[in-house]
Amino acid sequence: MSYERYEPPAATPSRLGHYWKLMRADRPIGTLLLLWPTWWALWLAAGGMPPLWTLFVFSAGVWLTRSAGCVINDYADRWLDPHVKRTRDRPLATGAISGRAALMLFAGLMLVAFALVLTMNALTIGLSFIGVFLAASYPYLKRFTHLPQVYLGMAFGWGIPMAFAAVQGEVPALAWLLYAANILWSTAYDTWYAMVDRDDDLKVGSHSTAILFGDLDLVIQGILYTLFFAAMALVGQRAQLGPAYWAGIGVAMLLVAYEFRLCRTRQREACFKAFLHNNWVGAVLFAGLVAALTWPAGR
Repeated sequence: MSYERYEPPAATPSRLGHYWKLMRADRPIGTLLLLWPTWWALWLAAGGMPPLWTLFVFSAGVWLTRSAGCVINDYADRWLDPHVKRTRDRPLATGAISGRAALMLFAGLMLVAFALVLTMNALTIGLSFIGVFLAASYPYLKRFTHLPQVYLGMAFGWGIPMAFAAVQGEVPALAWLLYAANILWSTAYDTWYAMVDRDDDLKVGSHSTAILFGDLDLVIQGILYTLFFAAMALVGQRAQLGPAYWAGIGVAMLLVAYEFRLCRTRQREACFKAFLHNNWVGAVLFAGLVAALTWPAGR
């Protein structure tokens, strides 16, 4: 008589766990990359600490809209994700959640976000409709253009003009300059992300800036980051920010230099690490901005 070792079956996520995973709530990096520019805008618009309710609305809105964006992205990519190593285990790709349920979740998240926006002024509410369109349409861009990363920057940064509208009742030139800077930054860091999936995307016919840039990817990445820092320098000059802000830019540039060192061989793991590393770029710039507004030069 033989005795076999009993091994309990592997634990599987609950239905709630599948929805949590679909919203990418277990991976906060996307929320952080969306949060930093929104906070840049709120602090700049207010000249310091923004009103607490406004800060809550935009911070909660970041989490809700990022979660909704992940849901609609996976819904649009349910034909692609099963063929990509990094995404084949996502709930929609495995069939753990139906497409209809995903659309209902997307609608629910956006409705809660919109309910929060309704507490803001009319201009902010009006701008939110553009934000919904950008978030809902972004995932389909990879089918028709090699520039979905640019469109992601437009969607991820829309909280910037909304933040100025909420605090100041208008969207000044400084807001659009910061918005342009964020588009450059988002395009750059999401290109690191796209470089992780480049081989898989080529096989299934998806598009990205990583494919478009080809062998010039590192060169163009250098141009994008240079333009981003130039735009952020203009923001600092126009807002008359002090030395702490410029120190933040200096540290952020060193962090980006480290990303290029990581990605010099274009290995998947290194490119993904560089993508994640941009959280610290955003955090350092925010810290410099807050310090400059709290202790302005000459006080």
